[in-house]
Amino acid sequence: MKRIVPPISIAGSELGEARHICAFFADDEEEYRVLLPFIRDGLACGQRAVHVVNSEQREEHLQRLNAEGIDTTSYHEIGQLDVWNDTEIYLRDGCFDQNRMLATFEELASGGKAAGAFPLSRIICRMDWASGARSHIEDVIEFESRVNDLWRMHDDAVICTYRLSKLTGDAAMDILQTHPLVMIGSLLHQNPFFTPPEEFLLEYRRRHPGRMDRD
Repeated sequence: MKRIVPPISIAGSELGEARHICAFFADDEEEYRVLLPFIRDGLACGQRAVHVVNSEQREEHLQRLNAEGIDTTSYHEIGQLDVWNDTEIYLRDGCFDQNRMLATFEELASGGKAAGAFPLSRIICRMDWASGARSHIEDVIEFESRVNDLWRMHDDAVICTYRLSKLTGDAAMDILQTHPLVMIGSLLHQNPFFTPPEEFLLEYRRRHPGRMDRD
């Protein structure tokens, strides 16, 4: 539920009411350089950290956090840090289900059952898995738009990270339209291309007539 909360800073900017961010990074080094301070500061403030990473990079991710001075074992034991593989969150049973994901994020959001006693969450989702199959990326684009209705009701900061080199131009533009904020490298911007879900989904499904209405 929306309430008065302390500001959240990232990449030299302060987040306002909109906190759903699309982040385009060139590589892992750039991503960690920008996001590690954001992760560390959130944990120090008593906020929850939820990270979804590539399955093969989970151990490396934990090592990077530890190298930053973050005691991942202690934070995990008290429920303040959760690190999930992408297959555990997005591809359970081998498929991506938009409605299941909306329910999952509802639980992870501040005030949800999975959030516990922490005031809000800083959620970072690595989206590489969606780039490999057309059906995945089309589902994800719809989901990224639909989930805005959920994040409007919560104070959590949510960052979806992508590699532009793995996306087609059309997919990158559609993803851009589904996020009110965009980060390119180390710079955060209000996104002039953002289109509210009620407008974007109508237009997107018109361009993809074979898509089912998932609402």
